[in-house]
Amino acid sequence: MRLDKYLKVSRIIKRRTVANEACDQGRVTLNGRMAKAGAEVKVGDVIELKLGERTVRAEITSVTEHAQKADAAEMYRLLP
Repeated sequence: MRLDKYLKVSRIIKRRTVANEACDQGRVTLNGRMAKAGAEVKVGDVIELKLGERTVRAEITSVTEHAQKADAAEMYRLLP
């Protein structure tokens, strides 16, 4: 699955266009490398987002095309 779509489906970022812009601006890393919106993600990858002054690190635990709001939080595990 594409990184921008994963960020939207997992509800880490609310809209896919915002996820695209974050990737284009270099605020998203995948496994320690700058990531483009089209990068493929898989279980076990680590995503790091710089959102304002906050930094969010998360490990991907599942990749599904569609997720209900209640299930979205189970798609990743936040890292310290």
